[in-house]
Parts: sequence; structure tokens; C-alpha cells
Amino acid sequence: MNISFLEAINTANSLTTMQSIGDKLLDMCVSAGKSILVAALIFLIGRYVIKFLNHMLARMLDRSKVDPAVQSFLKSLVNILLIILLIVTIIGALGIETTSFAALIASAGVAIGMALSGQLQNFAGGLVILLLKPYKVGDLIETQNTMGVVKEIQIFHTILCQPDNRIIYIPNASMTSSVIINHTRLETRRLTWDVSISYGEDVERVKKVVLDILAKHPLVLQEIEPTVELSQLADSSVVLQIRAWAKTDDYWRVNFDINRQIYDRFNAEKIEFPFPQTTVHMAEA
Repeated sequence: MNISFLEAINTANSLTTMQSIGDKLLDMCVSAGKSILVAALIFLIGRYVIKFLNHMLARMLDRSKVDPAVQSFLKSLVNILLIILLIVTIIGALGIETTSFAALIASAGVAIGMALSGQLQNFAGGLVILLLKPYKVGDLIETQNTMGVVKEIQIFHTILCQPDNRIIYIPNASMTSSVIINHTRLETRRLTWDVSISYGEDVERVKKVVLDILAKHPLVLQEIEPTVELSQLADSSVVLQIRAWAKTDDYWRVNFDINRQIYDRFNAEKIEFPFPQTTVHMAEA
């Protein structure tokens, strides 16, 4: 009977211990579940708040008439900072000490900074672009064998839209260290055409015809006198260089129009366009 009594006590103690462990596990699950639920709610609400704040910032920048390049840069920067803040808040809600997390970020910051040194250079490049303004949103630029209209200047990249509607992301660091041709910074641009005519054509007559075409085009600026000069005596042709000025917005329209009108007018005036010619001398046997 004594043995049975001791076994019963041991069994009761074991059950009590197991129940205690079960209660602790249940409390831990409930606590973890609450933390996960709170973190999920913070995530959902945080996404909405970030979207709302980004919208408010965009409206405020639009009303203050801030330069579009600065707008895109600030919106990109603020969005990243808000996302980082949301992540830290979620980690705190999960019960992880944010102070230790901050220390971990600080200790890992050096390694991350070294790994992302290129991105830090891009960030610095973005600041340089905003300060020096070699181009702005809406400008047509050419750089690194690429031409396009500037759509956005973000904290790491400049976004270009090419004429065929392709989007190109160029790192800001490379933009600050490469040659940039800005085609739309100034209000006017000079157009240049090289037109070949056959040897034997009356150059002065051809010049008058070309100048008449330029004078009658409504988009060619007459304040700066157009010029037509003989620029080259080529192997099979005489090359005339034509120069005229137009507003930057009218550049391509004038370019295409003058090309077409020169072709039509030369045909009407019987001005001959040359073809490549080769003279072959046959040796006598």
C-alpha cells in the first residue's frame, strides 16, 4: 500500500508538472499570438498611413511649386524612411527589443555600407544633381549612348523615357561622372543639313532655292539669318552645308519639313542629286 501511495503521489506530481508546462506553453502561444496579431494590424494600418502621408506630401509639394526633380527625390526618400520606421515598429510589437535591434543595425551598418557603397555613391550623386541641376524633369538629354526624356530623379536612379517608350534606369553616380548633353535646356537650337549636288550645278542658284525654302517656313527663325555655304568638294559631289535656327520645341518638325521640301524643290528645279561614281581606266594591251 505504501508503494501504491508513493506511486500515486509521483503520478500526481507529474500531472501537475505537465499541466504547469502546458499552461506556460498556452500562455506563451497566447502572448505570441497577440504579438503577431498586433504586428499584423500595425503592418496593415502602417501601409495605409504611409500611402496617405505620401499622398499628402505630393499634394503639398505640388502646391508649393517645388521643382519636379526635387519632388521625386523627396518623395522617394520619405517613402523609404517611412518603410524603415514601420519595420522597426513591427519588430517592437513582436517583443524584440528595439534598442538591441538598433544596436544590431548600427553594428551591421558598416558592413552594409561597404556592401552598398555603390548605392551610397548614387545617393550622393542624386544630391549633386539636385544642387547643380545639369538637367531637370522634362528635359531631353543624351548620356552614355542613351537619349531620353527625364521622367524622375530618384535617390538612387535617374529614370529616362526613350522615344519608343522604353524606360531606362541610370545610376545617379554614373550620371555625375559622365558627359551629359542637354538638348532642351535653351529655348532655341541650330539645325544643320549637309546636302550634296552634282558637279556642274550652279551653286549660287541652288543657294537661292534653299534660302527661299528657309524663308517661307513659318517655324524657321528669321532673326538669326540662315546660311548656305559650300563646305566640301567630295569625290562625286559638291556638299552644301545649310544652317538655320528654330525653337527647341520645333526642332524635329523643322528638320523633317526642310528635308522633304529640299527634295521636292530640287526635283522641281531640275537640281541633280549625285550618285557615287567610279572612273575606271583600261590599260591598252
